[in-house]
Amino acid sequence: MRKFNIRKVLDGLTASSSSASQQQQQQQHPPGNREPEIQETLQSEHFQLCKTVRHGFPYQPSALAFDPVQKILAVGTQTGALRLFGRPGVECYCQHDNGAAVIQLQFLINEGALVSALADDTLHLWNLRQKRPAILHSLKFCRERVTFCHLPFQSKWLYVGTERGNIHIVNVESFTLSGYVIMWNKAIELSSKSHPGPVVHISDNPMDEGKLLIGFESGTVVLWDLKSKKADYRYTYDEAIHSVAWHHEGKQFICSHSDGTLTIWNVRSPAKPVQTITPHGKQLKDGKKPEPCKPILKVEFKTTRSGEPFIILSGGLSYDTVGRRPCLTVMHGKSTAVLEMDYSIVDFLTLCETPYPNDFQEPYAVVVLLEKDLVLIDLAQNGYPIFENPYPLSIHESPVTCCEYFADCPVDLIPALYSVGARQKRQGYSKKEWPINGGNWGLGAQSYPEIIITGHADGSVKFWDASAITLQVLYKLKTSKVFEKSRNKDDRPNTDIVDEDPYAIQIISWCPESRMLCIAGVSAHVIIYRFSKQEVITEVIPMLEVRLLYEINDVETPEGEQPPPLPTPVGGSNPQPIPPQSHPSTSSSSSDGLRDNVPCLKVKNSPLKQSPGYQTELVIQLVWVGGEPPQQITSLAVNSSYGLVVFGNCNGIAMVDYLQKAVLLNLGTIELYGSNDPYRREPRSPRKSRQPSGAGLCDISEGTVVPEDRCKSPTSDVKDNSFSRSRSSSVTSIDKESREAISALHFCETFTRKTDSSPSPCLWVGTTLGTVLVIALNLPPGGEQRLLQPVIVSPSGTILRLKGAILRMAFLDTTGCLIPPAYEPWREHNVPEEKDEKEKLKKRRPVSVSPSSSQEISENQYAVICSEKQAKVISLPTQNCAYKQNITETSFVLRGDIVALSNSICLACFCANGHIMTFSLPSLRPLLDVYYLPLTNMRIARTFCFTNNGQALYLVSPTEIQRLTYSQETCENLQEMLGELFTPVETPEAPNRGFFKGLFGGGAQSLDREELFGESSSGKASRSLAQHIPGPGGIEGVKGAASGVVGELARARLALDERGQKLGDLEERTAAMLSSAESFSKHAHEIMLKYKDKKWYQF
Repeated sequence: MRKFNIRKVLDGLTASSSSASQQQQQQQHPPGNREPEIQETLQSEHFQLCKTVRHGFPYQPSALAFDPVQKILAVGTQTGALRLFGRPGVECYCQHDNGAAVIQLQFLINEGALVSALADDTLHLWNLRQKRPAILHSLKFCRERVTFCHLPFQSKWLYVGTERGNIHIVNVESFTLSGYVIMWNKAIELSSKSHPGPVVHISDNPMDEGKLLIGFESGTVVLWDLKSKKADYRYTYDEAIHSVAWHHEGKQFICSHSDGTLTIWNVRSPAKPVQTITPHGKQLKDGKKPEPCKPILKVEFKTTRSGEPFIILSGGLSYDTVGRRPCLTVMHGKSTAVLEMDYSIVDFLTLCETPYPNDFQEPYAVVVLLEKDLVLIDLAQNGYPIFENPYPLSIHESPVTCCEYFADCPVDLIPALYSVGARQKRQGYSKKEWPINGGNWGLGAQSYPEIIITGHADGSVKFWDASAITLQVLYKLKTSKVFEKSRNKDDRPNTDIVDEDPYAIQIISWCPESRMLCIAGVSAHVIIYRFSKQEVITEVIPMLEVRLLYEINDVETPEGEQPPPLPTPVGGSNPQPIPPQSHPSTSSSSSDGLRDNVPCLKVKNSPLKQSPGYQTELVIQLVWVGGEPPQQITSLAVNSSYGLVVFGNCNGIAMVDYLQKAVLLNLGTIELYGSNDPYRREPRSPRKSRQPSGAGLCDISEGTVVPEDRCKSPTSDVKDNSFSRSRSSSVTSIDKESREAISALHFCETFTRKTDSSPSPCLWVGTTLGTVLVIALNLPPGGEQRLLQPVIVSPSGTILRLKGAILRMAFLDTTGCLIPPAYEPWREHNVPEEKDEKEKLKKRRPVSVSPSSSQEISENQYAVICSEKQAKVISLPTQNCAYKQNITETSFVLRGDIVALSNSICLACFCANGHIMTFSLPSLRPLLDVYYLPLTNMRIARTFCFTNNGQALYLVSPTEIQRLTYSQETCENLQEMLGELFTPVETPEAPNRGFFKGLFGGGAQSLDREELFGESSSGKASRSLAQHIPGPGGIEGVKGAASGVVGELARARLALDERGQKLGDLEERTAAMLSSAESFSKHAHEIMLKYKDKKWYQF
């Protein structure tokens, strides 16, 4: 695991320049009106960055293994990741440093270890007896390419087949090569003229470990006698081999071939197969061979005591089944079941009752690893039902388009969501318990509730319980249910502004206390939801259409002349709610055939049955204006106490009263400034600095004139331009790109003007040009009056400016505590209220839930504003800048959040250059600056979010969520919280083999592998063949894995690492000690049993 050194200086700032800026701040505020000093408790030692857990389906899986005694499943991927799964809640993620694809995994069964073979011809031995598995040894093959590995049960000698057709033998204790080699030319007939191809299979005869079955790609199979070092039998077939499997009695084996056939061979009859089967071939009447089929990629041959054996295979379908889904075929006696899969099959394994290959296998399930799913089939039940998957592997069911993360939610939320989500469960699963149930849960030290919400491309929204580093889906909401579905492409209205996924979720705004949910979708639609435990039927879906257009008409304004006069701000002089489409429009005429006043999606006009959970309160859609489609929504906020929702895009801002279903505000961005635009000079566009040739008609389309320090686009100085317009990616033309979009919205109860003597409800609006504007809200009294009287909305004239697009705003009280927005506590709306309840409601005014609600009028507040470039803390009502911090000069902030940590608060930022930073509040002292992500792509930029208690997450791949912490306390407690993969389990007794004893000349007992492969008899392997590399896990080696001393070692190592010191010499000595250790399996097992009641863990 990477460890981060915490640097306390900012990217691009030296310590001296930051102290200089503090002196400057002190000069800004003469002693007469200095800000009151607020005691800040957070220090840099409260911060440390580390990854905690990774959830979701392993992206691009490539290999699969199962330990039948420990009951642990391992999945390897094409990017070198390793995911281990035990009982639900026991999951682990590790990574091979070089990122090469995992081609094969082999458990050392019941030993707490795993061998991985990679595409770069390295083998690695992983120690799973620690909570964070580590590599103990690696072996790099220098001259040959590894194609197949086989480790017999309870053996320490690993067979490694290569592309050249040779087999090498590795001692898994010391991870060194034996001198014993099986050369391809010795294995095949000397008379054979051609090379047999790479080794595709190795296995020992279940009844005689001295006989090794070697499968070559070309179709040749050899039974090799390890003792006499020669081939006993050779079996040839004229089709390429993909896989081989033994019958447990060791008298027969089965091969799968590239022409869709299976051949079954008697060991002692090499001339021809006993049986040839084409499972999916059409049998031709005149006895001809069936038509060839697609290759059978894998076959398994499993026996049962009480009936016919199972033959299970993947692939092999006939070529005329075009468009048919990938299949797993289960042949049992005379019945053949073809199980269709949703994605192509990467690998499968049959889970059996015994780990011994020479006993009746008694298969009970098949685990199928698909390209994008993991399926477990119950072989014991009729119809082969699948098990219900308890792992959170369905994050990517539809691609994730946005994420939000809430730590420390109200405690009743998760049970409420779980109870409505439980009704959505599918039926028809196997009745048995999930059989992959190894390992032990960690101790969930963190008890606070955490919820992750994911928005998806198909319009669905999923709520996940993320408490105590686990993940479980709670509830799924389908937002597309309110719209008419177009049955085919011709039906589709040509109002769509996106070709695919018209319901995709772009922004989620959620109030956990009131349970109000608001989503903005890609088709410029907003839906407001209320939570209810009752089912309702909505006769008519409430709907509003909003005509939000860019008011200034570029064509009418000659270059350099005064901009046209601005309309008066709405609401100040006109308190009536504005009905939809009453906004004055410059291009309402549609006589020229331009599309006008139509939304992109059509809301259903039939009654809608709404199940318990989130129910539609109101659908708002932006409409086409004069042939111009509505622009996608860039910012969204909802407030349950005020009953308002507000959203904006690059054209302007709209506010809706969702209780009265009325549009309150509908303004172009430039109109927000009213007569208070401080920059009424010759309009200049950010485009001018980039495009000198573009002078002319559309210069005024900027909306606001730009001050000197903002004459470049917020991100034009960033080399990597892939993120430069991350928040309004839908806006394609340069003209739209340079418009001023609404980028942040925040409802609060604060001072709207300098002259205010008391706080009042208002909305703070941030734009992409770094402007913050304040809109005053005049709310009617609560109860029935709230539904009868209009809400009066008026721009206050307050304007603040920062460098870069505004990302986030928050408010602190006079003691520096966060003031959360006011909210209305959740109550059930679909139940008629009692009379006295109604009386209470009438009297109830929306209240702010400030921690210091007994504020005196004279007390001030602080506004915290974070932009792409800087953060400012502004004292209210004076509007003086109390503190300022330039976050980054060369990059820009992608996400900024004001979060609670250790009974205090801080500003956490994630930059496009991969840095994670935190700043104290209100003074904006740098507390943490870590270069975390070397590569930042659009997916990460779109999904990264911070939350309270030092938690953060992002989508690390299209299928996986990576969670991390920036809290020192969580990093320290992480070991306790992680589950244990290895638990002491007795190995089952070996089968009674008296009857077979003499069958193969004494059976497996007769082979002493140590004598055959050891240095004394086989000599040393060539040094140039493979290079041994001690692993980083060596320091907490298997011998010490069970003792608490190693925990101390690991902590000491962490401390040394943080001081930047190297432990190279210590590791070398440790590696030397380890190499002289006794038997890997025996010794580790003894020590583990000895210490099993003690607590043991290491990094």
